[in-house]
Amino acid sequence: MGKVYLVGAGPGDPDLITVKALKAIQQADVILYDRLVNPQILQEAKKEADLIYCGKLPKLHLMKQDTINHLLVKYGKKGKNVVRLKGGDPFVFGRGAEEAEALVKNGIDYEIVPGITAGIAAPAYADIPVTHRELGRSFAVVTGHCKDGEPSEIKWEYLAKSVDTIAIYMGMSNLEYITDQLMSHGLPASTPIAIIQEGTTANQKKVSGTLQTIIEQVEKHQIQNPAMIVIGEVVKVGERLQSLKESFQEIRPISTAL
Repeated sequence: MGKVYLVGAGPGDPDLITVKALKAIQQADVILYDRLVNPQILQEAKKEADLIYCGKLPKLHLMKQDTINHLLVKYGKKGKNVVRLKGGDPFVFGRGAEEAEALVKNGIDYEIVPGITAGIAAPAYADIPVTHRELGRSFAVVTGHCKDGEPSEIKWEYLAKSVDTIAIYMGMSNLEYITDQLMSHGLPASTPIAIIQEGTTANQKKVSGTLQTIIEQVEKHQIQNPAMIVIGEVVKVGERLQSLKESFQEIRPISTAL
């Protein structure tokens, strides 16, 4: 029997991958990788390694989860060293638990290699802390997309009343539904919200606004998936830091010739 590593590749910036994840990639015979894995990371694989694309687009799964599970089991039984490479962390909306269960049922050894998840990293790259001593003492990570489309199974009333910061994955197609749900359950329309597209990458874009105005901002700046949605007063920290940066950049030191 071989061994399967369920590996988190991090949020996009290849420098954010962990040392353990990099070692697993370099030693792998087979790598099954997702759409959001940075291609630069795959360059670390052995030349003879088999690279298998398992990408999923919104509303379009090029490879079904059952097929992925089957391949992991198949190569594991062949004695291969297998890496299942996922964007972010394998256990944060990554279906890692489903894959681990399939491996256990077939007697195949596996190991989880955690990765930095986008719900923390993307806001950080946009100068937004998900926690703050004064503004955010709690935060929740939430999916913005469920099997039937709109995340109606999420208890939005509890999130609106009990959590300071909400980080929402895969929520762009349901953004209007999400903002309406939070406002209808008591979150003020003036609550700050930021959306970070392709966070931690060279293509990162950020827009901010309020629950009431964010749809207009998204349309104006053409923000698309993949993107993280961050809701809460901590968004103001990012805006304040950006303002301070701009202020200091305007102050130029005067050079004096001797």
